[in-house]
Amino acid sequence: MVDDPEQSKDRPRTDPCVRVRGAREHNLKNVDVDLPRDALVVFSGVSGSGKSSLAFGTLYAEAQRRYLESVAPYARRLIDQAGVPEFDSITGLPPAVALQQQRATPSARSSVGSVTTISNSLRMLYSRAGTYPPRQPMLYAEDFSPNTVQGACPTCHGLGRTYEVTERTMVPDDSLTIRERAIAAWPPAWHGQNLRDILVTLGHDVDTPWRALPRKVRDWILFTDDQPTVPVYAGFTPAETRAALRSKMEPSYQGTFTGARKYVLHTFATTQSDLMKKRVARFMEPSTCPTCKGRRLKREALSVTFAGKDIGTLSQLPLSELASVLAPAAGGSFSGKPDANVLSRDAARRATAKRAAAGGSAHLGAPDVRNTPALSEEKRIAAQRIAHDVLRRVTTLLELGLGYLSLDRLTPTLSPGEQQRMRLATQIRSNLFGVVYVLDEPSAGLHPADSEALLTALDRLKAAGNSLFVVEHDLDIMRRADWLVDVGPDAGEKGGQVLFSGPPAGLRAVETSHTARYLFDTAPPPPRTPREPAGWLALAQVSCNNLSRLDIEFPLGVLTAVTGVSGSGKSSLVTRALTELVAAHLGHEGPQDEEDRIEAAAQDRVTGHIARGAESLRRLVHVDQKPIGRTPRSNLATYTGLFDHVRKLFAATPAARARRFDAGRFSFNVAKGRCDTCEGEGFVSVELLFMPSVYAPCPTCHGARYNEKTLAIRWRDKSIADILRMTVDEAVGFFIDEPAVERPLILLQAIGLGYLRLGQPATELSGGEAQRIKLATELQRAQRGSGLYVLDEPTTGLHPSDVDKLMLQLNGLVAAGNTVIVVEHDMRVVAACDWVIDMGPGAGHEGGRVVVAGLPAHVAASASSVTAPYLAPVLHGRSRES
Repeated sequence: MVDDPEQSKDRPRTDPCVRVRGAREHNLKNVDVDLPRDALVVFSGVSGSGKSSLAFGTLYAEAQRRYLESVAPYARRLIDQAGVPEFDSITGLPPAVALQQQRATPSARSSVGSVTTISNSLRMLYSRAGTYPPRQPMLYAEDFSPNTVQGACPTCHGLGRTYEVTERTMVPDDSLTIRERAIAAWPPAWHGQNLRDILVTLGHDVDTPWRALPRKVRDWILFTDDQPTVPVYAGFTPAETRAALRSKMEPSYQGTFTGARKYVLHTFATTQSDLMKKRVARFMEPSTCPTCKGRRLKREALSVTFAGKDIGTLSQLPLSELASVLAPAAGGSFSGKPDANVLSRDAARRATAKRAAAGGSAHLGAPDVRNTPALSEEKRIAAQRIAHDVLRRVTTLLELGLGYLSLDRLTPTLSPGEQQRMRLATQIRSNLFGVVYVLDEPSAGLHPADSEALLTALDRLKAAGNSLFVVEHDLDIMRRADWLVDVGPDAGEKGGQVLFSGPPAGLRAVETSHTARYLFDTAPPPPRTPREPAGWLALAQVSCNNLSRLDIEFPLGVLTAVTGVSGSGKSSLVTRALTELVAAHLGHEGPQDEEDRIEAAAQDRVTGHIARGAESLRRLVHVDQKPIGRTPRSNLATYTGLFDHVRKLFAATPAARARRFDAGRFSFNVAKGRCDTCEGEGFVSVELLFMPSVYAPCPTCHGARYNEKTLAIRWRDKSIADILRMTVDEAVGFFIDEPAVERPLILLQAIGLGYLRLGQPATELSGGEAQRIKLATELQRAQRGSGLYVLDEPTTGLHPSDVDKLMLQLNGLVAAGNTVIVVEHDMRVVAACDWVIDMGPGAGHEGGRVVVAGLPAHVAASASSVTAPYLAPVLHGRSRES
C-alpha cells in the first residue's frame, strides 16, 4: 500500500519543522512561522508582544489538545486542559511538556522532598536499610512520613513548628490598662468591651497598667480555660458595678468570659472569615517543636539512623551535603560522574568565578558499599539500590544549581524559578525523547553563573532528541539559541507579529525589533557619576537562614543592587532581615496572609538590630512578586484604585442620578449591578458529564459581567464593561481630562504595562506584572522622600527595553529623596546602580557573607566575586563571549 503524499508530509517525525499557519490567539495577527525541531528555539519580544501566546497559548495548547483526544473521556475530565487555540493549521507538532513559572500553593506540608518524590525513596531507604535500636520492630515507609498519622510528631502534628500564644504577643504594650485595650488579642468593638465588662464584674482592676497587675491575675486573664458566666452591667463604672451586684440589680445580660489565648486559638481554628483569621494569626508566634526539634517525626522514626543520621536530620541538609552522605552507600555501581563543580560547586566558583563545564570529574560512589559497617548483606543490597536512585536524582538538581536547597524546604518559600528548575530536573531524569519542552523564562531568578548550568541541562534534553521552545528575555540565552523568533514590534494591539524567525545573527538587520538593539549592542553605557549616599543604615549581628551575625551597611538616598549566586543569602538579607528590622522600627505589623505566615514559619527567625541610620526613614515599601489577588474578581483596575474613580464618574451621569444608581451599582461584586446569571464572573461553567467542564461566556451578559440596566448607563458613549475591556494604552487617551484616573494609567504605561486590560484578572498576571502593578500603585502616592523601597528581582519577566522604563521610575524615586534597594541578577541594572553589595561567595552554608561592596566598577574588579566576570563586560561595553 502506498502512502498518500498529502498525509505523509504532515507526519511529525518526517517533517524537520513545526509549521504554524494563521495563528490568531490573543493578539497574534494571523502568524505564519516555521520552527525547527530538535533545536533550542527562543521566543523574544517586549512584554505583552505575543511570545507566550505563540509558545504556550498556541503551540503547547494545541499539542496538549491533540494528546488528550487519545485519552478516555472520563480520564480527560480529570486533567486540567488549556483552551482550544485559534489557528488555521499546525503540522509537525510533537507531544509537548510545559514548564511554566508559577508560585506554589501555600501549604505547610509541601516541600522540595515531596515535590521531587525524593523523600519517598529516603523513607524506603530508612525502612529497609536503616539501623534500628535494639528490640525495636521494623517500621514501614509511611512511618517515616510527617504527613501521615503514624509518622507525624504527636506534638506538632508533623509541621516541625508549634504556634505559641504568649503574653508578649497578646499584650504588645504593657504600659496600657485593660480599659485602654492592653490585651490586643481580644476582639475589637462590642465583643472586646463585653470581655472587659465581665472582668469588672469579676472584680479585676481594669484601670491599672497591665505591668502593675499581679502575675497570677495576668496569667488567669490570658491563659485560663475557665469560662465563667456572670451578670454584666453595660456602661457602668467599676464602682457602679459593685453597687449593682450588692443590690442584686437586674443586669443588662449574662456574659461568658473567654481567656485571651483560648479566644485566639478557637477563632483561628473555626472562623470562616479570612479577615478574622489574619487578625488573630498576628498573636500566634511560631517556634521549633520541643519534641521533635523541628524534624517533624515521632520518636520511633527518629531513632532509626542511616549513615549515622536520622531521616529528619538528613532532610535538613543541603542537597550538596546529602549527596556526599549517600555516595558511599551508592557504591561502585553509581556512575553519574557529574562535573567537578557538582559537589564542590561553590569552591570551584570561588577559584575560577565561572562554571567548570569540563576539567575532571568527581566519582560520587568512591567508597564501596561493602565497606559500610553494621549492615546485613540484604540491607546493603537494598541500601545500594535505593541510594543509587536517590543520588542520581539529587545530582540532577545539583547540576541545575539547586544544591543549597534541602528536602524539608517548604515550597511556598521557593521562587517560581526554583520551582521550574525542580520540574526541569524531573524531566531530565525521565529520559523522554521526541517531545517539545515549552519553558517560560527558565533563567528567571538565576545569577549568570547559574544560567550556564541551566544551558547545560537544556543541551542534555536537546541531545536526547527533544525540541526546546523557550520564552526568554535573557540576552545570553538568546545568543546561545539555535533559532530565534522575535515577536512584536510592541505590546498588545501593536504587537502580535513575527518580526524575525531564524538564526540569531539574522535579527541584526531587522530595524523594527526592540530586541536587536540590545542583542547586538556592544557600546559601553554612557558615563555617569554615582550619587553620593545621604547617610548609612547599619545592621548589626544579623542572623537569618545562612546569615550568621552579619554586620552590614546600606547607603541611604541612592540606588543599591544586592547580587550573588542563587542561595547566597540575598533574599535573606534584603527581603527578610532588612525589611523585618525596619518594619519593627516603624511599628509595622508582621505577615498578613497564609502564604506569608507559612513562609515566615518555615525559615529561621531574624535576629539582630539596627545600629544606626533608621531615624531618617519614614516609610517602608516592600514590593514583592506575590499575586495582587487570588481570584479573577481582583484585577488591575480594582487593585490600583482607579476603578473607584471610574465608578464615581458613571454614578455622576444624569442617567444614573435619575435612576438613583450610586457608585456601588457599577461594581461587579455587588448584587444590584452585576449579572444574576454569572454573578459578575462574566462566564459560566458547563458540566459535560464524562467530558471536562468547560467555561463559556455568560449567555445573559455575554461576558460583560453586569445586568442590562447597569450597562445602559454610558459615560462618553462607553458602558462600564467597555471600560474594563480597554487596555491601559487605550484608557490613557480616553480619560485624558480625569486626573484621578489618568495618573495611575500614565504610571502603568510608563512602567511598561500599557498592554494590560483594565479588567485583566489577577490570576492571569505573572509575578513580574504583579510586582510592577504594586510599584505603579505606590508611585501614585505623593513622594515626600525618606522612604525605603525594597524590590526582589524587579526585572523578572521584562524585556531589556522594559527594564529601561523601570529604571527611569526607580531613579525617579531616588531623585525624590528615597532609598531604593533591589535584589537583582540583570547585570545591566547592576551596572546602572550607585552601590553594589555582592553576597556569597557560594550558596547555602558557603554563602551568607559580603564578598565585596562598593561602586559597580569596584565590584567588577574584585577577584573573589563570582559576579565580577559578568559585570565587568557590561561596564566596558562588550559581551562576555568577546
